[in-house]
Amino acid sequence: MGLFGSFQNWKNAKYEDHMSKMKEENKCPDCNGRGFLIFPASMYLYNSESLNCHGCNGTGLYEEWGQSGEI
Repeated sequence: MGLFGSFQNWKNAKYEDHMSKMKEENKCPDCNGRGFLIFPASMYLYNSESLNCHGCNGTGLYEEWGQSGEI
């Protein structure tokens, strides 16, 4: 398996833990339930629409995030 395989397994386990925690708390996994995204460029490119989380449509809810993938 090697070092790369071990790293991939660790990364996948961490992702699954994050997803189960967010589902349990009913929070969007993309924005951690905030409803908006934080990134360094936001202070220079302030636009309220671009800061809203596109995964949950700004609600911060896991239920909304789960529905956004079903098109």
